[in-house]
Amino acid sequence: MFFTQTVHADTSLPRPLATLPPAPPAVVAPTPVVLPKVPAWHRLKGFATWYGEHFHGRKTASGETYDMNAMTACHPTLPFGSVVRVKNLRNHRSVVVRITDRGDLIKGRIIDLSFAAAQELKMTEAGVAPVALEVLALGGSRSSQ
Repeated sequence: MFFTQTVHADTSLPRPLATLPPAPPAVVAPTPVVLPKVPAWHRLKGFATWYGEHFHGRKTASGETYDMNAMTACHPTLPFGSVVRVKNLRNHRSVVVRITDRGDLIKGRIIDLSFAAAQELKMTEAGVAPVALEVLALGGSRSSQ
C-alpha cells in the first residue's frame, strides 16, 4: 500500500527542530616526526676506532646494510637512529654520524666509526683517536642490543 500527501503551494513545510551548519571539509595536516632533543651537555669523552671493508655490505644490528662510505657508527647503548657529533680531540675536526650498529668495544673506546667518518676525522692511519661525543638527537629504537 502506498500513501501520498498533498501539499499546497501556500502551505509551509515543517522545519527540523535543529539545523546544523554544513561540516567543513576534513583537512588532515601531516604530523612531522620529531626526535626527542638531548641537552647539549650530553657529552662523552673516550677513544674512537673505525671499521671498514671487512664489514662492508654486511647487515648491522639495526638491520641496515653497512656502507663503509656512509656517515654511520656503532655504539653499545645509544638507540639506533641517534645522531651524534664526533670531534677528534687531536685535530679538532668533527663529523655527524647516525648510530646503526651495536658492538662490544674495548675498554676506553666509546664509538666505532665507519671508514668515511674516520677519514673525515683524519684518523684512519692511527686507527684510534681521542674523541668527544655530543648526542644531538636520540633515535627511537633500542632493539637488537
